[in-house]
Amino acid sequence: MLVILSGVIMARIKIRTAADGTARYTAEVRLKGYPAQAATFKRKTDANKWIQDTESAIREGRHFKTAEAKKHTLSEMINRYCSEYLPNNKDKIYSQKEQVERKSRLDWWSSKIGYCLLADITPATISTHKNAMTQSAATIDKYIKNLQHVFTIAINEWGWLSDNPVKKVKSPELPRGRVRFLSDDERERLLKACKESPNQLLYPCVILALSTGMRQAELMELKWSDVSLKDGYLILYKTKNGDTRRVPLSGLALSILQEHAKIRRIDTPLLFPSTRYPQQPIDLRKAFANALKAAEITNFKWHDLRHSCASYLAMNGASMAEIAEILGHKTLSMSKRYSHLSDGHVSNVVASMNEKIFGGL
Repeated sequence: MLVILSGVIMARIKIRTAADGTARYTAEVRLKGYPAQAATFKRKTDANKWIQDTESAIREGRHFKTAEAKKHTLSEMINRYCSEYLPNNKDKIYSQKEQVERKSRLDWWSSKIGYCLLADITPATISTHKNAMTQSAATIDKYIKNLQHVFTIAINEWGWLSDNPVKKVKSPELPRGRVRFLSDDERERLLKACKESPNQLLYPCVILALSTGMRQAELMELKWSDVSLKDGYLILYKTKNGDTRRVPLSGLALSILQEHAKIRRIDTPLLFPSTRYPQQPIDLRKAFANALKAAEITNFKWHDLRHSCASYLAMNGASMAEIAEILGHKTLSMSKRYSHLSDGHVSNVVASMNEKIFGGL
């Protein structure tokens, strides 16, 4: 924290007469090595208060971060974030898809208030545009969270600001997390349709998604170097929350990968490469949509395969902590959406405990 000794900071108030004949008080604070800081007020008491606040901020090392915020616009901050931070951050690796999505959301903020100096952006500025958005609550929340993170980086790593105005903006209330999973009958129909699909990679990918709960991007970006068929596991390096995750392989998923390894392509490190562009993952959207149609399954997305895996784990007695670890959830609250599916397991645990401590009474 910067500490300025008494006497180094110089302050004064200049009085002048405005065009309407009233007095104006210009307060000025100087610190050697920095440009003079000045502000004009209608009342002398306000000028004195500003001097006191400014001197206090200088002594505590806060003021010149605010001065830095007067030099940069929101667009400058967003451009630096997208060009420097997103592609090069070592703590959390952002996939190409996520980088594109974040940049798109941040470009929207740039188009609305990008011209504003950072020092002029207030929670009210952000709320005004947030309240005018017509997207879903979940989408609006992503726009807010992405902008908040840009401010956080500008504060912590670049020293452009001392305060994050987005933290004071209330996020929209989000609906309860969606839980759509395949019934036993739906699962049979879908796997049959996937097996019969002209796309030979659809079936193994769906089996892996159902048995491991991997996100689509995690699955599609898998490389053979990430897989240990001998020991029955794979390692995910590029995860949504930035953590490396070990995923166990067993049963059908393991045997399918062992068979798939026999016909692996030598022109790409990917497990599931595109036919035309082997350095890119295959796009299964059309094949999956056709399989859902053939299986007569509605209101179902690829991400619901992940929900299905979590739901099956819950119904087979897995704890919330175990589900969180397998799926790579940051917090247990994300796994609690499946808690109602493990009610039977919880009841058995309680019954077992009661039998043990009260059984003889």
